Amino acid sequence: MNLKRNPITSAVQKALLTGLVAATAFGPVAQAQDSDDESVEEQGKITVTGSRIKRSDVEGALPITVITREQIELSGESNAADFIRNLTFNSAGSFRPQSGSSAQGDSTVSLRALGSGRTLVLIDNRRLPVSPSTGSSQNLSTLPMGAIERIEVLTDGASAIYGSDAIGGVINVITRDDYQGAEIMLGGAEVSIPANGGEREEGSIVFGASSDRSSLLAGVSWNDREIIFARDLPWRNPGSSVFGNSFTTLTAGVDNNDWTSYITGCDFPGTGFFTTPNSNAVNPQQTRCAYDFTLVSADEASTENKSFYAKASHEINDSWELWANATFSQAESFGRYAPVPDSSFFSTPLTVNSPNNPTNPNSPLYDPSLGLDPQPVNWWHRFDALGNRDNTVTNQVLDFLVGTTGQIGNAEVEFGLRHTDNRTSDVGRNYLLRSAAANLIESGAYNLANPYANPATVLNTMRITIFRDSKYDQDELFGSVAFDMFDMDGGPASLYIGAEHRQEKYADIYDPQSSAGQVGGSSGNSAAGDRDVTAVFFEALFPFTDNLEVNVAGRYDDYSDFGDNFAPKVSLRYQPLDNLTLRASYGQGFRAPTLDILTQQTTFSATTVRDPQSCLAQGQASTCSLQINDFIQANAALQPEDSDQWSVGLAYEPVDWFNFTLDYYNIEITNRIRQFTAQAIINNELNGLPNPPGLSCLRAPSGSIISCRTGFGNDGEVETSGLDLNARFNYEVLGGNMTTQFQLSHILDLSVDGGPELIKTPGFPQQRAILSNQYAYGDWSLAYNINYISDQNASTANLSAPSWTTHDVQLNYHAPWDGRFTVGVRNAGEKFPPVNRGNVGDRDYDFNLYDGYGRVTYFRYTQTF
Repeated sequence: MNLKRNPITSAVQKALLTGLVAATAFGPVAQAQDSDDESVEEQGKITVTGSRIKRSDVEGALPITVITREQIELSGESNAADFIRNLTFNSAGSFRPQSGSSAQGDSTVSLRALGSGRTLVLIDNRRLPVSPSTGSSQNLSTLPMGAIERIEVLTDGASAIYGSDAIGGVINVITRDDYQGAEIMLGGAEVSIPANGGEREEGSIVFGASSDRSSLLAGVSWNDREIIFARDLPWRNPGSSVFGNSFTTLTAGVDNNDWTSYITGCDFPGTGFFTTPNSNAVNPQQTRCAYDFTLVSADEASTENKSFYAKASHEINDSWELWANATFSQAESFGRYAPVPDSSFFSTPLTVNSPNNPTNPNSPLYDPSLGLDPQPVNWWHRFDALGNRDNTVTNQVLDFLVGTTGQIGNAEVEFGLRHTDNRTSDVGRNYLLRSAAANLIESGAYNLANPYANPATVLNTMRITIFRDSKYDQDELFGSVAFDMFDMDGGPASLYIGAEHRQEKYADIYDPQSSAGQVGGSSGNSAAGDRDVTAVFFEALFPFTDNLEVNVAGRYDDYSDFGDNFAPKVSLRYQPLDNLTLRASYGQGFRAPTLDILTQQTTFSATTVRDPQSCLAQGQASTCSLQINDFIQANAALQPEDSDQWSVGLAYEPVDWFNFTLDYYNIEITNRIRQFTAQAIINNELNGLPNPPGLSCLRAPSGSIISCRTGFGNDGEVETSGLDLNARFNYEVLGGNMTTQFQLSHILDLSVDGGPELIKTPGFPQQRAILSNQYAYGDWSLAYNINYISDQNASTANLSAPSWTTHDVQLNYHAPWDGRFTVGVRNAGEKFPPVNRGNVGDRDYDFNLYDGYGRVTYFRYTQTF
């Protein structure tokens, strides 16, 4: 929402925020609060994240960290997604744009390492639209960097205020408001890793004007980062995919996994094909034909954000104000994946008479040295002649909000409506039509001996362009009334009552061939559905004394597709001394089942499992592996997750140049939403454990599995606790002002279903910290930040990861003509990420937790008019 609801002046708002930052902020710091500031009570009231009630207290009952626009600029980041992902509260990292992913253009945040679906992101106190690419998480890549005034992070559950998904916490992005004049910023950056790619550009233009009763602010913001290819990274490990140009034999219809080179099928200089040893190969040379996909694939997709935003307000009279906000954002991403890999293993083996069968004496690929009788074989091929798989993903968000605020008696009333068009399109080129490729290879029209010699007509017959069209639109009506009920010793008791009605329209539609599993190199199933959410909520503030207040809140949500939920919360603030605040809270939260998993179409998969009953029934050893018919489906019986969470903390300012906050949190999630694979269902049956309703395996009288119905269900719990520390020092040095801030997020424990402790295992560092320093002298300022991610121990699958510390430096000069020159460097020491250590996954390092840009050198110029 627009913060301008009461006629609070811009100067008053800035003064309030400066005081709040002094108590809770972290990262690059803002200027110190002037010693002769008026008391907060004399300045008015303001709404902060986690509460609907406006209040004048700087330090409240909930732990809130405020990051100002100046702090964001001092970080050196060029887009909002990267800045938010680098918060210490994003404990285990989170998803960022990567080539080859179905969510290629998305960037998310995961507070407390609980997952992006359990972190709620707001923009101006209202929900950021859900990403159509996932149907479950919110995409930070669509946030306009130039529009951000500040970011408020609530590190406490807030379902009683905001509803679903606020289990791990809330991030509230507040956009600029009441700006007077004009400002232009232009900037660019170069990275030291890789040698090619990764360059950045950024810029913004903002204009604001106002009269006695009206104000208007409008601006544009843009930033982009070039694509990064795996071949340009210094730590690249060449790929050696079995999808090169090889074949495998079969025994009794079961593949022997004995990949063997064709006699003339791997000699293509200047390509990714190469011959490598294979002790299981059939040929006397014991080699297979491999493919190095890292020569052409991209590690990071390019990103580009272009946004327009506008805010307008008009005071109709002394009691009523009309306001409107509009934002249009387009985020585009380009990714390149290696050419399609495929095999007849997933369909029908080559027949004995196929010209591409190396056991066929009439085949140009026949190799008598193999000593094989004519027999069916499987081909394993990389369709390099089709070209690289190129995907262009475009996310477009149009968000329009209009409302009015006014006074009726002693009550402040607000109501409004919001409309959001949220679309994603994904176009993929040079994919493979499996049925056509299988027929062409069987007939010999596609020659495996020399794929680059195949005519264009043959290649075009099997080449297909795929598409995916997704939306997650919202229409919302909301209203509220706030008023003082009665006087108490500490002031008036306040009550806020509100209601919301939101209609969500979701569709994620894949092209028919992809949905039918006929496209090689791609997968996915369509989903679509609508839901209505109606909510009523309240919040009451009771100031029992001047130094003791209690806040009680509750929210009832009714979902049209699965049921309802009530989330309560109570918090307490006690100030025994003028410079000491104690706080505590307890609340219950929930996370609603998302539309993507409630509405997904049933998809078939030939899934490999281990099932002793089936093995024995089929006359095999009980430890065999076999493929079963797996139908992945929606689960209409899915219920929301529930959470219980409590926190205690303190804010203390022992001297006027030092203050700190320390908060403890404890979160327990029950009825966890998780995916049940076929193997998980089989294991539950073997161990006598129940499976969720609707998910099971159907068996024949012999005990052999006929088919499994798999999907998402409710099962188990997650428990975590930890500490957050913010400390701030402000003092004068050599005629200038020095500010130092230290932010630490420390996880005490994290476990799933009472299992082993996850903290310090790969991907779960115990601490993230930032130490920030800023020295301001006259027209010059210098910032120096230290960023820290703690080490992780080794596991059976991953090596240990050392601690990771990087250093950032920024220099600013404020010119007399209202211009500002900024030059800086992130990761000045060019620290490499822990390569092949920690939670490596499908990249060479933990892609969610670290970045591989090396030293990022940037320059900006800002002109204010």
